[in-house]
Amino acid sequence: MGNIDKLASDLVEVQSQMAFQEDTITALNEALTLQQQEIIVLRRQLELLKQRQEEHSPTPDQSPPPVLDERPPHY
Repeated sequence: MGNIDKLASDLVEVQSQMAFQEDTITALNEALTLQQQEIIVLRRQLELLKQRQEEHSPTPDQSPPPVLDERPPHY
């Protein structure tokens, strides 16, 4: 009967480890899902910023806007 008790104890240990691993996998999956959603949002924001930058940057045939902080030439 010693072998049966040892096997039962080992089985309980394996089941406990599996339950812990399942909880860990679930938590990691949730974290990964949230990170993926955040990456999607950040990519979209980056695309919008790129578009806005392109809209406000001068084209090669346009001169850049005058600098307002520039010192006059007599300084």
